[in-house]
Amino acid sequence: MKRLITHGLMFGNLIEVSSPALIERYNRALKHLTGKTTKLKDFHIDLSGYSPEIGDELNDDLYLNPNGANRQFILLTTAQKDAPLLNIKFSTSRGILQQFIETNEAQLFALTARDAVCGELQNSVYAVDTPASLIEMRRITVEADTIGGHVADAGKLATLIERFRTEPDGWRDDVLIAGMIGLAKKTGDVTRVPISLPAMTFEQPNFWTSHFGGVYLFRAVPQPAMISTLPRESLGAVPMNPVMDLSERNRIADWLERNQLTEPIVQARGMDAGAVLRQKMDFILVDAADGLGIEIGDARRTELRKIAYKLGSALPPEFLGLAAVLAWVEKAGDWPRITSEHPSYFYTLRARAGKHRDLVNMLLSELSPLDVRQMFIVHKELFYAHYATWSERKQTYVAEFLAREYQVDKEGAREALFGAEPGMDERQRPQMAAGPKPARDLGRIVGPWGAVDRGRR
Repeated sequence: MKRLITHGLMFGNLIEVSSPALIERYNRALKHLTGKTTKLKDFHIDLSGYSPEIGDELNDDLYLNPNGANRQFILLTTAQKDAPLLNIKFSTSRGILQQFIETNEAQLFALTARDAVCGELQNSVYAVDTPASLIEMRRITVEADTIGGHVADAGKLATLIERFRTEPDGWRDDVLIAGMIGLAKKTGDVTRVPISLPAMTFEQPNFWTSHFGGVYLFRAVPQPAMISTLPRESLGAVPMNPVMDLSERNRIADWLERNQLTEPIVQARGMDAGAVLRQKMDFILVDAADGLGIEIGDARRTELRKIAYKLGSALPPEFLGLAAVLAWVEKAGDWPRITSEHPSYFYTLRARAGKHRDLVNMLLSELSPLDVRQMFIVHKELFYAHYATWSERKQTYVAEFLAREYQVDKEGAREALFGAEPGMDERQRPQMAAGPKPARDLGRIVGPWGAVDRGRR
């Protein structure tokens, strides 16, 4: 992993904590939340205040998330909003924390100037004991305050001020006045500079979780579903239908199409489909060559073309399928009939625009694991797990490629691959039952003359 860290592909943009004052504040918050403290003189923290160095020191990477369901956080600065979130258990956690900080940025800026702010992403369950408990997770409530309780004290002071103003003998009440003076010493003048950090609630209809080996839950779609990375039998009884796993490619392809969650990259507006297909083919070639122990040199396209000639009949089916699609894109071949049973099928798709886009792209990265660039961008937890299993040769190639081709223009790369940021308008539809499905055919979704009119078939 050192290679990824060196290139800024892992632990990048963490916030350094080295001043004695900030370390003291962090320790107070850590003691308040966990009963523990750190002896480190400097460390780095992520969006939630988690530190990988402290995790090593305590031998506990989940010291701020002990049950995996209600993540705690420590804010020392509002700059944490731009930091990554490590050890993700739920795909929605980063977006919720970022929105919380951005919505309350002025208040948090003032509060963190005097103390650490800590809080919790409170789920509707206290522990994730069974897969069925995931169904109960619908809302996340974020509550926070400083260790000194400035927000709570400001609320008390505001109440006392209101009593002083409205009660006829308030100005004679020495106890009331003494209480206001005591609280004002901690909070300042809340009449001029109000302190307010109200609880915020976020809906969580769709999400990915690392629990139970990895599960995708889609509820806010026309046909809700749960998709497991492990065999679906391992989940046991779940009050949802359908429940699928990644081995059921035909059912997943049919479900994605019926919910209109994906589109062929050859039809995606503004995408250079030829360039994207070639790059996916390069990744597949590198993996094939690495598996056979073939040297890839500097992995330039000319070198990879020689590897393709050398592999010959041993070329992976994923490569051959994408090569056939590329030939059609470049008007050098007929439109290929690629069904969802073909290993290249999910490499030819991307998520449609909409609020489900990022989660659907995460799912597609599980179904097309040789596209290492997409996996790194949309599903870093999965990428790091795969990276640890690769040879040093492949690790070097991937790390250098991402540093060269992605790091220099992250936003541009994401837009080129996945389109503009999703909008918020999505329409709810009733759930429909789903039985065994035949293979989906990419040729039935898009042909040489655009989308096929299903009503005429």
